[in-house]
Amino acid sequence: MQLFSLQGKVALVTGASRGLGRSMALGLAAAGATVVLAARDRQRLLEVAEEIRQQGGAADIQAFDLADEGAVIAAIPDIVNRHGRLDVLLNNAGICLWQPLLESSLDDWRKTLDINLTANYLLAREAARPMLRQGSGSIINVGSYVARVGREKLQAYVASKHGVVGLTKSLAGELGQHGVRCNAICPGYFQTDMAEPVAANPALWECVRSHISLGRWGDPEELQGAAIFLASNASSYVNGHALMVDGGVSEVLCLPIPVA
Repeated sequence: MQLFSLQGKVALVTGASRGLGRSMALGLAAAGATVVLAARDRQRLLEVAEEIRQQGGAADIQAFDLADEGAVIAAIPDIVNRHGRLDVLLNNAGICLWQPLLESSLDDWRKTLDINLTANYLLAREAARPMLRQGSGSIINVGSYVARVGREKLQAYVASKHGVVGLTKSLAGELGQHGVRCNAICPGYFQTDMAEPVAANPALWECVRSHISLGRWGDPEELQGAAIFLASNASSYVNGHALMVDGGVSEVLCLPIPVA
């Protein structure tokens, strides 16, 4: 058995049109999975699918809006009808709204939780149906380092990511005994579109970098290994775990100036 092989597996990756989702989708495809790319922008999904095929992989697309409950619920049966099975669900898509508490709104709170948490729950619920019939599967939810340490002015985002880890643990407890594992990946600071507001401010970028114990921001490709590990038989006895992939920022106090 090749521990990290995903040959013959079908994987759905949300938020796959760019950023960390695109990178993890490329990684799963390189490991042998047929990857179904999901996001709202059909054209960008087609471009990523073609990129995967150019590299010798197999890809399909499923364009839908995570805020559309009906579309979210219908996505899994549609994929299973086309591919006959679903082995991996990687719930990656999310939004991040940065705003002071007194300037925040209930609409923004609800939108963030709907996309970051409720859509994960719905997709996991629907993915569990074919996975339970198969007696196997891996659900991977993408949390964040803020699920452990918190951040100011990110009330909804932090709450949603704590919820993602809690959802992961609950699913692991219920589905694990039936052969379906559920784990989370919690990224730190990566060079993606979501980081653009920080990247646009050199002083802020350097401030963040100086507090990361590895001394640098992450490259999106550095998340591929974690995704392949949790999707494959290499993690066959890992269940309910939140894997921090953050350069140590949530576990190590790294001061920007020497203390001795």
